Amino acid sequence: MCTPLNSAIDWQGNTLWLLDQRALPVDTRWLECTHVDQVNEAIQTMVVRGAPAIGIAAAYGVVLSAIAHRAASTIDPIIDDCARLAQSRPTAVNLQWAIDRMLGVLKKHSAPQPAIDALVHEAEAIHREDIENNLTLAEHGAAFLAQQEPASFAVMTHCNTGALATGGHGTALGIIQTAWSRGVIDHVVVNETRPWMQGARLTAWELQQSGISMALQTEGAAGLTFSSGKTRWLIVGADRIAANGDVANKIGTYTLAIAARHHGMRVMVAAPISTFDLSIPDGSHIPIETRSEDELFYQGGTRIAPDGIRAFNPAFDITPHTLIDALVTEQGVIETPCREKIENHVKV
Repeated sequence: MCTPLNSAIDWQGNTLWLLDQRALPVDTRWLECTHVDQVNEAIQTMVVRGAPAIGIAAAYGVVLSAIAHRAASTIDPIIDDCARLAQSRPTAVNLQWAIDRMLGVLKKHSAPQPAIDALVHEAEAIHREDIENNLTLAEHGAAFLAQQEPASFAVMTHCNTGALATGGHGTALGIIQTAWSRGVIDHVVVNETRPWMQGARLTAWELQQSGISMALQTEGAAGLTFSSGKTRWLIVGADRIAANGDVANKIGTYTLAIAARHHGMRVMVAAPISTFDLSIPDGSHIPIETRSEDELFYQGGTRIAPDGIRAFNPAFDITPHTLIDALVTEQGVIETPCREKIENHVKV
């Protein structure tokens, strides 16, 4: 298998290859998935992560389910597999969005065998469209930043929103890379993003590969960084956006947005239209995934916390739309987002 390192997902023949993001940047390791259960486990265990990438992987997982059940007389076994896939990580709405698209194709057939080619075509379309949307989104975001700031400036980002978290190029990190190439941004502050350290392991690695000036810090240093006035924007992605513009993103985003607002910095959220969930009125209705306590108790294989204690380990938090200055999608920029603006934007 030969796939560029800036792509985390590759479909070849009847096999899905996933770049194991738990191993980066020390090791470049690919996981071979030939069964839907392997895809389900890969999503749950963070082999593949990032809302768009999760959706794409799930789409290919549906194809693998159809192949496994090709001799079945009904599509019911595939529908059951889709239901299990949808529960693998509950916060990222792109997961259900992609599965729904695949189910729409599947239900045009009475049995798995005739559906396989159409399902492959749909999964590849979801993958291709995500790359195209990210490139367009990045153009909108970079142009907007250039209009807002008279000279080049530094930005801060949190978690990982690059090619590794998407079909390619990225959302928030895609904007940053495009803006860097045009001289709009001159430096990137990268938060470690505990406890999985996606910023330290993945974003720093992607920026290094692109030759972009960056510095790594703990998210606890964000207030001090913002207080200098040199970092003008916080630019992040999203796993789900409610109808009123409230955003679910990696844990710590809410705190960063508060710090940014206090210091007069601005907040940009980048996400494709597929990340919007207009069925949810506001952020309080977004399900928040709580992960294993062991992610806080251990670093690598070494326990760093006392035995006999409990931990609270939410994977995401909710940033209110009132703290967001711009939402960027492949369809353009929503300034000071609210329900009416989002409804109009998504319907375009």
